[in-house]
Amino acid sequence: MKPFMDQDFLLETPTARHLFHDMAEGMPIIDYHCHLDPREICEDRRFENITRLWLGGDHYKWRLMRSFGVEERFITGHASDREKFQKWAETLSLAIGNPLYHWSHMELRRYFGYEGILNGDTAEEVWTLCNEKLRQPEFSARNLILRSRVQVICTTDDPADSLKWHQRIKADGFPVQVLPSFRPDKALGLEKPDYLDYLQKLGGPRSYGELAKVLQERLAFFVSLGCRVSDHGLESVPFAPASEAKLEAIYKKRLTGEIPTAHEIQQFKTGLLLLLGRCYARYGMVMQLHFGVIRDNNRRLYGLLGPDAGADSIGDPSPLKELAGFLSALDETGELPRTILYSLNPAENAAIDALMGCFQGPEARGKLQHGSAWWFNDHEKGMLDQMTTLAAEGHLATFVGMLTDSRSFLSYARHEYFRRLLCNLVGGWVETGRFPNDEKALRTIVEGVCYRNAEAYFGF
Repeated sequence: MKPFMDQDFLLETPTARHLFHDMAEGMPIIDYHCHLDPREICEDRRFENITRLWLGGDHYKWRLMRSFGVEERFITGHASDREKFQKWAETLSLAIGNPLYHWSHMELRRYFGYEGILNGDTAEEVWTLCNEKLRQPEFSARNLILRSRVQVICTTDDPADSLKWHQRIKADGFPVQVLPSFRPDKALGLEKPDYLDYLQKLGGPRSYGELAKVLQERLAFFVSLGCRVSDHGLESVPFAPASEAKLEAIYKKRLTGEIPTAHEIQQFKTGLLLLLGRCYARYGMVMQLHFGVIRDNNRRLYGLLGPDAGADSIGDPSPLKELAGFLSALDETGELPRTILYSLNPAENAAIDALMGCFQGPEARGKLQHGSAWWFNDHEKGMLDQMTTLAAEGHLATFVGMLTDSRSFLSYARHEYFRRLLCNLVGGWVETGRFPNDEKALRTIVEGVCYRNAEAYFGF
Protein backbone atom coordinates (compact mmCIF):
# COMPACT_ATOMS: atom_id res chain seq x y z
CA MET A 1 0.00 0.00 0.00
CA LYS A 2 1.35 3.39 -0.99
CA PRO A 3 1.53 6.03 1.75
CA PHE A 4 -0.91 8.91 1.53
CA MET A 5 0.33 11.74 -0.70
CA ASP A 6 4.05 10.94 -0.53
CA GLN A 7 6.63 12.61 -2.79
CA ASP A 8 5.52 10.38 -5.67
CA PHE A 9 1.82 11.08 -5.27
CA LEU A 10 -0.04 10.40 -8.56
CA LEU A 11 3.25 9.35 -10.25
CA GLU A 12 2.73 5.69 -11.07
CA THR A 13 5.80 4.86 -13.20
CA PRO A 14 9.55 5.56 -13.10
CA THR A 15 9.21 7.72 -16.20
CA ALA A 16 6.42 9.77 -14.62
CA ARG A 17 8.55 10.34 -11.54
CA HIS A 18 11.51 11.42 -13.69
CA LEU A 19 9.40 13.83 -15.72
CA PHE A 20 7.94 15.45 -12.63
CA HIS A 21 10.91 15.64 -10.28
CA ASP A 22 13.54 16.46 -12.92
CA MET A 23 11.51 18.65 -15.29
CA ALA A 24 8.14 19.90 -14.07
CA GLU A 25 8.49 20.36 -10.35
CA GLY A 26 10.76 23.40 -10.32
CA MET A 27 9.22 25.34 -13.20
CA PRO A 28 7.90 28.86 -12.48
CA ILE A 29 4.17 29.63 -12.64
CA ILE A 30 2.31 31.92 -15.01
CA ASP A 31 -1.18 32.45 -13.60
CA TYR A 32 -2.90 33.89 -16.64
CA HIS A 33 -6.42 33.78 -15.18
CA CYS A 34 -7.34 34.23 -11.54
CA HIS A 35 -9.65 36.20 -9.27
CA LEU A 36 -7.13 37.48 -6.74
CA ASP A 37 -7.87 40.95 -5.42
CA PRO A 38 -5.15 43.37 -6.62
CA ARG A 39 -5.77 45.51 -3.55
CA GLU A 40 -4.76 42.60 -1.29
CA ILE A 41 -1.57 42.18 -3.32
CA CYS A 42 -0.85 45.91 -3.27
CA GLU A 43 -1.37 46.19 0.49
CA ASP A 44 0.43 42.87 1.10
CA ARG A 45 -2.47 41.58 3.15
CA ARG A 46 -1.79 39.60 6.30
CA PHE A 47 -4.48 37.07 7.18
CA GLU A 48 -5.82 36.98 10.71
CA ASN A 49 -6.30 33.20 10.72
CA ILE A 50 -6.53 30.17 8.44
CA THR A 51 -10.29 30.55 8.04
CA ARG A 52 -9.87 34.01 6.52
CA LEU A 53 -7.18 32.71 4.18
CA TRP A 54 -8.83 29.41 3.30
CA LEU A 55 -12.60 29.77 3.47
CA GLY A 56 -13.21 33.45 2.73
CA GLY A 57 -14.90 33.71 -0.68
CA ASP A 58 -14.15 30.08 -1.63
CA HIS A 59 -17.42 28.78 -3.03
CA TYR A 60 -15.77 25.43 -3.86
CA LYS A 61 -15.49 24.77 -0.13
CA TRP A 62 -18.89 26.31 0.58
CA ARG A 63 -20.61 23.89 -1.81
CA LEU A 64 -18.88 20.90 -0.24
CA MET A 65 -19.89 22.00 3.26
CA ARG A 66 -23.51 22.40 2.16
CA SER A 67 -23.39 18.92 0.63
CA PHE A 68 -22.26 17.63 4.03
CA GLY A 69 -25.26 19.24 5.67
CA VAL A 70 -23.43 22.08 7.41
CA GLU A 71 -25.65 24.98 8.48
CA GLU A 72 -25.10 28.19 6.51
CA ARG A 73 -24.09 30.12 9.63
CA PHE A 74 -20.92 27.98 9.72
CA ILE A 75 -20.25 28.67 6.03
CA THR A 76 -21.04 32.30 5.23
CA GLY A 77 -22.86 33.29 8.42
CA HIS A 78 -21.93 34.78 11.76
CA ALA A 79 -20.34 31.77 13.44
CA SER A 80 -16.81 32.36 14.70
CA ASP A 81 -13.85 31.67 12.46
CA ARG A 82 -12.81 28.82 14.75
CA GLU A 83 -16.26 27.23 14.48
CA LYS A 84 -16.21 27.57 10.69
CA PHE A 85 -12.80 25.91 10.52
CA GLN A 86 -14.04 23.05 12.68
CA LYS A 87 -16.97 22.40 10.35
CA TRP A 88 -14.65 22.56 7.34
CA ALA A 89 -12.29 20.02 8.93
CA GLU A 90 -15.20 17.67 9.66
CA THR A 91 -16.50 18.06 6.10
CA LEU A 92 -13.11 17.44 4.53
CA SER A 93 -12.37 14.35 6.63
CA LEU A 94 -14.79 12.20 4.60
CA ALA A 95 -14.51 13.93 1.20
CA ILE A 96 -13.01 10.91 -0.54
CA GLY A 97 -12.61 11.41 -4.30
CA ASN A 98 -13.08 15.19 -4.16
CA PRO A 99 -10.11 17.27 -5.40
CA LEU A 100 -10.48 19.56 -2.38
CA TYR A 101 -9.22 16.69 -0.23
CA HIS A 102 -5.95 16.57 -2.16
CA TRP A 103 -5.63 20.33 -2.68
CA SER A 104 -6.21 21.10 0.98
CA HIS A 105 -3.64 18.61 2.23
CA MET A 106 -1.19 19.70 -0.44
CA GLU A 107 -1.56 23.32 0.71
CA LEU A 108 -1.10 22.32 4.37
CA ARG A 109 2.10 20.49 3.47
CA ARG A 110 3.63 22.94 1.03
CA TYR A 111 2.93 26.14 2.93
CA PHE A 112 2.55 25.11 6.58
CA GLY A 113 4.68 21.96 6.78
CA TYR A 114 1.80 19.93 8.23
CA GLU A 115 2.20 16.25 7.28
CA GLY A 116 -0.83 14.91 9.13
CA ILE A 117 -4.48 14.52 8.16
CA LEU A 118 -7.02 17.27 8.74
CA ASN A 119 -10.23 16.06 10.39
CA GLY A 120 -12.47 16.98 13.29
CA ASP A 121 -10.05 15.56 15.83
CA THR A 122 -6.96 17.35 14.46
CA ALA A 123 -8.68 20.65 13.72
CA GLU A 124 -7.40 22.34 16.86
CA GLU A 125 -3.83 21.24 16.16
CA VAL A 126 -3.99 22.51 12.57
CA TRP A 127 -5.73 25.74 13.61
CA THR A 128 -2.99 26.52 16.12
CA LEU A 129 -0.12 25.59 13.79
CA CYS A 130 -1.44 27.57 10.82
CA ASN A 131 -2.30 30.65 12.82
CA GLU A 132 1.13 30.74 14.43
CA LYS A 133 2.74 30.62 11.01
CA LEU A 134 0.37 33.24 9.59
CA ARG A 135 1.84 35.73 12.04
CA GLN A 136 5.22 35.36 10.30
CA PRO A 137 6.17 37.80 7.49
CA GLU A 138 6.62 35.05 4.89
CA PHE A 139 2.86 34.38 5.02
CA SER A 140 1.81 37.79 3.70
CA ALA A 141 0.05 37.87 0.34
CA ARG A 142 3.15 38.94 -1.60
CA ASN A 143 5.44 36.47 0.11
CA LEU A 144 3.03 33.61 -0.55
CA ILE A 145 3.16 34.57 -4.24
CA LEU A 146 6.96 34.72 -4.22
CA ARG A 147 7.28 31.41 -2.36
CA SER A 148 5.11 29.81 -5.04
CA ARG A 149 7.57 30.87 -7.80
CA VAL A 150 4.92 32.91 -9.59
CA GLN A 151 6.15 35.21 -12.35
CA VAL A 152 2.92 36.65 -13.75
CA ILE A 153 -0.58 37.12 -12.32
CA CYS A 154 -3.50 38.25 -14.48
CA THR A 155 -6.40 39.42 -12.34
CA THR A 156 -9.97 39.84 -13.59
CA ASP A 157 -11.07 43.46 -13.92
CA ASP A 158 -14.12 45.37 -15.07
CA PRO A 159 -13.72 48.11 -17.72
CA ALA A 160 -14.95 50.67 -15.20
CA ASP A 161 -12.20 49.79 -12.72
CA SER A 162 -9.70 52.60 -12.09
CA LEU A 163 -6.86 50.03 -11.89
CA LYS A 164 -5.26 52.14 -9.16
CA TRP A 165 -4.05 49.06 -7.29
CA HIS A 166 -2.31 47.78 -10.42
CA GLN A 167 -0.68 51.15 -10.89
CA ARG A 168 0.61 51.16 -7.34
CA ILE A 169 1.94 47.61 -7.58
CA LYS A 170 3.75 48.49 -10.78
CA ALA A 171 5.22 51.62 -9.22
CA ASP A 172 6.52 49.97 -6.05
CA GLY A 173 8.78 47.47 -7.80
CA PHE A 174 7.13 44.16 -6.83
CA PRO A 175 9.11 41.61 -8.92
CA VAL A 176 6.00 39.65 -9.97
CA GLN A 177 4.04 41.10 -12.88
CA VAL A 178 0.47 41.74 -11.67
CA LEU A 179 -1.50 42.65 -14.78
CA PRO A 180 -5.17 43.50 -15.35
CA SER A 181 -7.41 41.41 -17.58
CA PHE A 182 -10.26 43.04 -19.49
CA ARG A 183 -13.58 41.46 -18.41
CA PRO A 184 -16.47 43.44 -20.01
CA ASP A 185 -19.32 41.06 -19.07
CA LYS A 186 -21.36 43.78 -17.39
CA ALA A 187 -21.16 45.99 -20.48
CA LEU A 188 -22.61 43.14 -22.55
CA GLY A 189 -25.26 42.23 -19.97
CA LEU A 190 -28.10 44.15 -21.62
CA GLU A 191 -30.72 41.90 -20.02
CA LYS A 192 -29.55 42.45 -16.44
CA PRO A 193 -31.84 44.50 -14.14
CA ASP A 194 -28.94 46.72 -13.04
CA TYR A 195 -27.62 47.40 -16.56
CA LEU A 196 -28.59 51.07 -16.61
CA ASP A 197 -26.94 51.60 -13.24
CA TYR A 198 -23.78 49.97 -14.56
CA LEU A 199 -23.71 52.28 -17.58
CA GLN A 200 -23.32 55.23 -15.22
CA LYS A 201 -19.99 53.76 -14.09
CA LEU A 202 -18.89 54.04 -17.72
CA GLY A 203 -19.95 57.66 -17.90
CA GLY A 204 -23.51 57.06 -19.10
CA PRO A 205 -23.00 56.52 -22.86
CA ARG A 206 -26.16 57.68 -24.65
CA SER A 207 -25.75 55.61 -27.81
CA TYR A 208 -24.29 52.33 -28.94
CA GLY A 209 -21.56 54.27 -30.72
CA GLU A 210 -20.64 56.05 -27.48
CA LEU A 211 -20.61 52.75 -25.59
CA ALA A 212 -18.30 51.21 -28.18
CA LYS A 213 -16.01 54.23 -27.96
CA VAL A 214 -15.88 54.10 -24.16
CA LEU A 215 -15.03 50.39 -24.14
CA GLN A 216 -12.27 50.92 -26.68
CA GLU A 217 -10.84 53.79 -24.63
CA ARG A 218 -10.93 51.69 -21.47
CA LEU A 219 -9.26 48.80 -23.30
CA ALA A 220 -6.47 51.10 -24.46
CA PHE A 221 -5.97 52.19 -20.83
CA PHE A 222 -5.79 48.54 -19.71
CA VAL A 223 -3.23 47.80 -22.43
CA SER A 224 -1.14 50.78 -21.27
CA LEU A 225 -0.81 49.00 -17.92
CA GLY A 226 0.35 45.72 -19.47
CA CYS A 227 -2.96 43.98 -20.11
CA ARG A 228 -2.43 41.03 -22.44
CA VAL A 229 -5.63 39.08 -21.85
CA SER A 230 -9.37 39.58 -22.07
CA ASP A 231 -11.97 37.32 -20.52
CA HIS A 232 -15.65 36.78 -21.24
CA GLY A 233 -18.10 34.75 -19.17
CA LEU A 234 -21.04 33.67 -21.34
CA GLU A 235 -23.83 31.11 -21.22
CA SER A 236 -22.91 30.47 -24.84
CA VAL A 237 -21.01 32.39 -27.52
CA PRO A 238 -23.61 34.22 -29.65
CA PHE A 239 -23.55 34.79 -33.39
CA ALA A 240 -26.41 36.92 -34.68
CA PRO A 241 -24.84 39.71 -36.76
CA ALA A 242 -26.74 42.98 -37.09
CA SER A 243 -26.23 46.37 -38.68
CA GLU A 244 -24.90 49.34 -36.76
CA ALA A 245 -28.34 50.93 -37.04
CA LYS A 246 -29.98 47.88 -35.50
CA LEU A 247 -27.48 47.84 -32.62
CA GLU A 248 -28.24 51.53 -31.99
CA ALA A 249 -31.96 50.79 -31.90
CA ILE A 250 -31.51 47.90 -29.47
CA TYR A 251 -29.35 50.00 -27.17
CA LYS A 252 -31.75 52.95 -27.15
CA LYS A 253 -34.63 50.57 -26.48
CA ARG A 254 -32.80 49.40 -23.36
CA LEU A 255 -32.11 53.00 -22.29
CA THR A 256 -35.87 53.56 -22.11
CA GLY A 257 -36.09 50.78 -19.53
CA GLU A 258 -37.49 48.17 -21.92
CA ILE A 259 -35.79 44.76 -22.09
CA PRO A 260 -35.02 43.81 -25.72
CA THR A 261 -36.11 40.46 -27.14
CA ALA A 262 -33.91 37.39 -26.74
CA HIS A 263 -32.80 37.67 -30.37
CA GLU A 264 -32.00 41.37 -30.00
CA ILE A 265 -29.91 40.61 -26.94
CA GLN A 266 -27.95 38.06 -28.97
CA GLN A 267 -27.48 40.62 -31.75
CA PHE A 268 -26.21 43.21 -29.28
CA LYS A 269 -23.75 40.81 -27.67
CA THR A 270 -22.54 39.60 -31.06
CA GLY A 271 -21.89 43.17 -32.20
CA LEU A 272 -19.86 44.09 -29.12
CA LEU A 273 -17.95 40.80 -29.09
CA LEU A 274 -16.95 41.20 -32.73
CA LEU A 275 -15.88 44.78 -32.10
CA LEU A 276 -13.80 43.77 -29.09
CA GLY A 277 -12.35 40.72 -30.81
CA ARG A 278 -10.97 42.96 -33.55
CA CYS A 279 -9.50 45.27 -30.92
CA TYR A 280 -7.82 42.33 -29.19
CA ALA A 281 -6.28 41.26 -32.49
CA ARG A 282 -5.01 44.79 -33.10
CA TYR A 283 -3.33 44.90 -29.67
CA GLY A 284 -1.94 41.36 -29.96
CA MET A 285 -4.02 40.25 -26.97
CA VAL A 286 -5.43 36.84 -26.08
CA MET A 287 -9.22 36.46 -25.94
CA GLN A 288 -10.62 34.01 -23.40
CA LEU A 289 -14.18 32.72 -23.82
CA HIS A 290 -15.73 30.90 -20.86
CA PHE A 291 -19.12 29.36 -21.60
CA GLY A 292 -21.45 26.51 -20.73
CA VAL A 293 -22.46 27.70 -17.25
CA ILE A 294 -25.88 28.29 -15.69
CA ARG A 295 -25.51 30.96 -13.03
CA ASP A 296 -27.43 31.75 -9.85
CA ASN A 297 -29.73 28.73 -9.99
CA ASN A 298 -30.76 29.05 -6.34
CA ARG A 299 -32.65 32.33 -6.18
CA ARG A 300 -32.96 32.21 -2.41
CA LEU A 301 -29.22 31.83 -2.00
CA TYR A 302 -28.57 34.52 -4.59
CA GLY A 303 -30.86 36.90 -2.72
CA LEU A 304 -29.01 36.13 0.51
CA LEU A 305 -25.40 36.18 -0.70
CA GLY A 306 -25.34 37.51 -4.27
CA PRO A 307 -23.29 35.98 -7.13
CA ASP A 308 -20.33 33.61 -6.78
CA ALA A 309 -21.76 31.95 -3.69
CA GLY A 310 -21.88 28.37 -4.98
CA ALA A 311 -25.22 28.42 -6.83
CA ASP A 312 -23.86 27.97 -10.38
CA SER A 313 -23.79 24.73 -12.38
CA ILE A 314 -22.85 23.09 -15.67
CA GLY A 315 -25.07 24.11 -18.57
CA ASP A 316 -26.30 22.22 -21.59
CA PRO A 317 -23.87 21.73 -24.49
CA SER A 318 -23.43 25.08 -26.20
CA PRO A 319 -24.53 25.75 -29.80
CA LEU A 320 -21.05 25.43 -31.26
CA LYS A 321 -22.34 26.34 -34.71
CA GLU A 322 -22.71 29.90 -33.40
CA LEU A 323 -19.21 29.79 -31.92
CA ALA A 324 -17.91 28.63 -35.29
CA GLY A 325 -19.69 31.53 -37.00
CA PHE A 326 -18.22 34.02 -34.54
CA LEU A 327 -14.67 32.73 -35.01
CA SER A 328 -15.08 32.60 -38.78
CA ALA A 329 -16.34 36.19 -38.96
CA LEU A 330 -13.16 37.40 -37.27
CA ASP A 331 -10.96 35.05 -39.29
CA GLU A 332 -12.39 36.23 -42.62
CA THR A 333 -10.98 39.71 -42.10
CA GLY A 334 -7.72 38.52 -40.55
CA GLU A 335 -8.83 39.76 -37.12
CA LEU A 336 -9.16 36.55 -35.14
CA PRO A 337 -6.96 36.98 -32.05
CA ARG A 338 -5.29 34.16 -30.20
CA THR A 339 -8.24 32.60 -28.42
CA ILE A 340 -8.75 30.21 -25.51
CA LEU A 341 -12.02 28.29 -25.37
CA TYR A 342 -13.39 26.93 -22.10
CA SER A 343 -16.63 24.98 -21.91
CA LEU A 344 -17.89 24.03 -18.49
CA ASN A 345 -19.61 21.01 -20.03
CA PRO A 346 -17.01 18.24 -20.46
CA ALA A 347 -19.19 16.55 -23.07
CA GLU A 348 -17.93 19.25 -25.46
CA ASN A 349 -14.23 18.41 -25.20
CA ALA A 350 -13.92 16.61 -28.53
CA ALA A 351 -16.19 19.06 -30.34
CA ILE A 352 -14.13 22.04 -29.15
CA ASP A 353 -10.86 20.40 -30.14
CA ALA A 354 -12.23 19.56 -33.59
CA LEU A 355 -13.54 23.11 -34.08
CA MET A 356 -10.23 24.65 -33.02
CA GLY A 357 -8.44 22.72 -35.74
CA CYS A 358 -10.40 24.67 -38.34
CA PHE A 359 -8.81 27.96 -37.27
CA GLN A 360 -5.21 27.17 -36.35
CA GLY A 361 -2.56 29.15 -38.16
CA PRO A 362 1.08 30.24 -38.27
CA GLU A 363 0.53 33.33 -36.11
CA ALA A 364 1.17 31.22 -33.00
CA ARG A 365 1.66 27.60 -32.11
CA GLY A 366 -1.73 26.57 -30.88
CA LYS A 367 -3.33 29.86 -31.88
CA LEU A 368 -6.63 28.49 -30.61
CA GLN A 369 -6.39 26.77 -27.25
CA HIS A 370 -8.67 24.40 -25.39
CA GLY A 371 -8.50 25.93 -21.93
CA SER A 372 -7.50 23.92 -18.90
CA ALA A 373 -10.26 21.86 -17.28
CA TRP A 374 -12.36 24.50 -15.62
CA TRP A 375 -14.30 24.87 -12.35
CA PHE A 376 -16.37 21.69 -11.97
CA ASN A 377 -13.82 19.83 -14.11
CA ASP A 378 -10.49 20.76 -12.51
CA HIS A 379 -10.13 17.39 -10.82
CA GLU A 380 -8.14 14.29 -11.78
CA LYS A 381 -10.63 12.87 -14.28
CA GLY A 382 -11.52 16.26 -15.74
CA MET A 383 -7.90 17.27 -16.29
CA LEU A 384 -6.98 13.92 -17.81
CA ASP A 385 -10.03 13.91 -20.08
CA GLN A 386 -9.22 17.41 -21.33
CA MET A 387 -5.57 16.58 -22.02
CA THR A 388 -6.16 13.19 -23.64
CA THR A 389 -8.85 14.58 -25.93
CA LEU A 390 -6.66 17.54 -26.85
CA ALA A 391 -3.81 15.14 -27.63
CA ALA A 392 -6.06 12.96 -29.78
CA GLU A 393 -7.73 15.79 -31.72
CA GLY A 394 -5.02 18.46 -31.68
CA HIS A 395 -1.51 19.09 -30.33
CA LEU A 396 -0.99 18.64 -26.60
CA ALA A 397 2.61 19.87 -26.79
CA THR A 398 1.37 23.41 -27.63
CA PHE A 399 -1.06 23.57 -24.66
CA VAL A 400 -0.63 26.62 -22.39
CA GLY A 401 -1.39 24.55 -19.31
CA MET A 402 -2.84 25.26 -15.91
CA LEU A 403 -4.34 28.36 -14.28
CA THR A 404 -5.71 28.83 -10.77
CA ASP A 405 -9.07 30.53 -11.50
CA SER A 406 -9.07 31.17 -7.75
CA ARG A 407 -9.40 33.84 -5.08
CA SER A 408 -6.92 32.11 -2.75
CA PHE A 409 -3.19 32.80 -2.36
CA LEU A 410 -2.66 29.11 -1.58
CA SER A 411 -4.20 27.81 -4.80
CA TYR A 412 -0.85 27.62 -6.58
CA ALA A 413 -0.67 24.08 -5.22
CA ARG A 414 -3.14 23.25 -7.99
CA HIS A 415 -0.32 23.74 -10.49
CA GLU A 416 1.61 20.97 -8.76
CA TYR A 417 -1.48 18.75 -8.86
CA PHE A 418 -1.87 19.42 -12.59
CA ARG A 419 1.82 18.84 -13.30
CA ARG A 420 1.78 15.51 -11.51
CA LEU A 421 -1.18 14.39 -13.60
CA LEU A 422 0.48 15.60 -16.82
CA CYS A 423 3.70 13.75 -16.04
CA ASN A 424 1.85 10.59 -15.10
CA LEU A 425 -0.13 10.72 -18.36
CA VAL A 426 2.93 11.29 -20.55
CA GLY A 427 5.05 8.86 -18.52
CA GLY A 428 2.41 6.17 -18.97
CA TRP A 429 2.47 6.63 -22.74
CA VAL A 430 6.24 6.17 -22.70
CA GLU A 431 6.18 3.14 -20.41
CA THR A 432 3.60 1.39 -22.60
CA GLY A 433 5.45 2.10 -25.84
CA ARG A 434 3.00 4.71 -27.10
CA PHE A 435 5.71 7.38 -27.28
CA PRO A 436 9.50 6.95 -27.47
CA ASN A 437 11.72 7.57 -24.46
CA ASP A 438 13.16 10.65 -26.18
CA GLU A 439 14.56 12.87 -23.44
CA LYS A 440 14.74 16.00 -25.58
CA ALA A 441 11.18 15.68 -26.89
CA LEU A 442 9.80 14.84 -23.46
CA ARG A 443 11.49 17.82 -21.86
CA THR A 444 10.12 20.11 -24.57
CA ILE A 445 6.61 18.77 -24.01
CA VAL A 446 6.62 18.83 -20.20
CA GLU A 447 8.38 22.16 -19.71
CA GLY A 448 6.29 23.65 -22.49
CA VAL A 449 2.93 22.70 -21.02
CA CYS A 450 4.02 23.63 -17.49
CA TYR A 451 5.44 27.07 -18.33
CA ARG A 452 7.19 27.88 -21.61
CA ASN A 453 4.14 27.69 -23.88
CA ALA A 454 2.24 30.23 -21.78
CA GLU A 455 5.27 32.52 -21.67
CA ALA A 456 5.45 32.55 -25.49
CA TYR A 457 1.70 32.53 -26.17
CA PHE A 458 0.85 35.53 -24.00
CA GLY A 459 4.09 37.37 -24.71
CA PHE A 460 4.95 38.06 -21.08
